[in-house]
Amino acid sequence: MESESRDSETYLLGDSQREEERLRKQIQDLAGEARWLLDQLEIRPGARAIELGCGPQGALELLSERVGPTGTVVGLDRNESFVASARAHVAKQQRTNVEVVHGDARAPGLPRESFDVVFCRLVLVNVPRPEQVVEAMVSLLRPGGVLASHEADYLPHLCDPPSPAWDRLFEIFQAYSRAKGVDLFVGRKIHRMLRDAGLVELRVNPVIHIYPHGHNRRHIFLDFVQNVRAALVSGGFVGEAELGGLLRDLKRHCDDPDTLVVSHLYFQVWGRKPEHRASGRDHG
Repeated sequence: MESESRDSETYLLGDSQREEERLRKQIQDLAGEARWLLDQLEIRPGARAIELGCGPQGALELLSERVGPTGTVVGLDRNESFVASARAHVAKQQRTNVEVVHGDARAPGLPRESFDVVFCRLVLVNVPRPEQVVEAMVSLLRPGGVLASHEADYLPHLCDPPSPAWDRLFEIFQAYSRAKGVDLFVGRKIHRMLRDAGLVELRVNPVIHIYPHGHNRRHIFLDFVQNVRAALVSGGFVGEAELGGLLRDLKRHCDDPDTLVVSHLYFQVWGRKPEHRASGRDHG
């Protein structure tokens, strides 16, 4: 999933080539949802926008289209190889209004209140201390500007018929996430975090999917576990032999076309920074 940090010490899913490839596929899978969310913001031509945790591509193209040639877009990510990939992609697409910078979303090092639009996607569910990222996001937003977040919550992510391998792997994955300080259920809290940070006119849209046989994201939970396989074993969360058996069992189960695979519950949340801090609370 995308993150303000692809550093393996911070970002839950690591910074391997495998993760970069997964993120590239994810960009296409989530493009329709991103378009819908950005359309709710009514971004005007000439606006200045930033995506925190843009990864190797993010939603930079979609933001570029909306701000137009007179606007500007900044993509920020902590992992240098992902920044290089994003810069190469922007150059290939000849997006002259997009700049990709290396930086940490918790401390972007950019002028406060300098953006009309702040966007992030699948960042807070993958990093510790998400409230610090929210604080930074709001600080970058000018009064009257708009902010949008697309985040996941693991609650409904499951398969049916139930799989003992899935249940055991999730138990392991959740223990690993807790040890990293990551909240897999942060999605449901984003509206509250943004409200507490001062945003108003908040709106929330839930998104959930079924991943049918052959869908790119049907094996997403397996992909997550594979990405951190070495860390799970070296950290003592599970033995290699048990892990290998669980992965084989779950792959076999997910490969069965009669198995139902349900996505995470995604929360799209957007709101506005008031012109004056004393203007009140969410009335959405």
